[in-house]
Amino acid sequence: MVTPPTSGTDLFADEVVLDPYPVYAELREQGPVVHLQKNDVYALTRYDVVRDALADWESFSSTSIAFNPMANEALAGTSLASDPPVHTQLRATLTENLSPRALRGLRSGIEKKADALVAELVETGSFEAIDALARAFPLEVVADLIGFTGHVRDNMLRWGQAAMQVLGPMNQRTAENFSVAGELYGWCSEVKADDLAEGSVGRGIFEAETRGAIPPGTAGHIIHQYLGAGVDTTIAAIGNIVALFARHPDQLALVRENPSLVPAAFNEVLRFWPPINAWGRRATKDVEIDGTVIPAGAQIAVLLGAGNRDPRHYENPDAFLVERNPVDHLSFGYGPHGCAGQGLARLEAHAVIDALSRRVERLVVGSEVRVPSNTTRSIEELPVLEVIPA
Repeated sequence: MVTPPTSGTDLFADEVVLDPYPVYAELREQGPVVHLQKNDVYALTRYDVVRDALADWESFSSTSIAFNPMANEALAGTSLASDPPVHTQLRATLTENLSPRALRGLRSGIEKKADALVAELVETGSFEAIDALARAFPLEVVADLIGFTGHVRDNMLRWGQAAMQVLGPMNQRTAENFSVAGELYGWCSEVKADDLAEGSVGRGIFEAETRGAIPPGTAGHIIHQYLGAGVDTTIAAIGNIVALFARHPDQLALVRENPSLVPAAFNEVLRFWPPINAWGRRATKDVEIDGTVIPAGAQIAVLLGAGNRDPRHYENPDAFLVERNPVDHLSFGYGPHGCAGQGLARLEAHAVIDALSRRVERLVVGSEVRVPSNTTRSIEELPVLEVIPA
């Protein structure tokens, strides 16, 4: 048995989560699998290995998607942290209202909301991009879709952020966020159909439970996933859109000149700066990868961000190029656990990119402020100092 190379890197150290790409490059050169001794995880570093692992649920179980046992225990019974056949049944209900056909009716309304919001922000001439756009837009869309009202609507941001933080190891960030994530878990454990707006997707999930399409008592788990896994990541992606187009006005100009590049531009945003850099998995058996062996029971770190910048797969991977159109990027995952909400995320992001490309020639921004996060790499503050209209 040949063991993988080792590294003293702490995957969750502040300086790494804030800018992981130099570390990813080092780990990729060490090998496709590297044992990170400080975290006691086996990191998958290269594109092909990451994609193959995401597809192989029998060898790489999602029952250990978090990097601490308490979060994994809390997530048990959700589609996010289960394997087929349980996962298949839960996911079917989760995606029923997120299929292209189901989302088609939402497209016009989402596009109008995005255009009106961007038009208003352009008119002001300066704004805080994260609060005014990256957070405001998806929070409203998801709240309306699921039927959140009252205090739940008010707590979506802090609950969503905490739900992602507690997926890390048992460090200070995880410990500080468990109580907030517990508020979300507690609400989802007690939520009833009547707590959600009539005609909403949330009500539809309870209807599926009533007719036996999902096991009794699982509707709340599915609603938890909509909020816990979907909100913070979409906020991160939209913040990244603004930041990258501000850094690369030539790429924004390409989209303005050719609106058909909108989907390609979002794919490149996701490849270049994935909202989530690592997912956890558990090896169910000894797994051999390129001559080295990951032992059964080992905790895996699937490094999406490292795979997305692998020069073995992408030419000039450290350049942001909207015409690249990397439809095979890893940011939405791959295989049975590919992001269930990616259709909605695309709808929202495409609407924002389209509105920006039509209404903005250039964005002059101040310094990006990022804060360390265990799971989601996002911008906390991004002041737009000046908007040059198109």
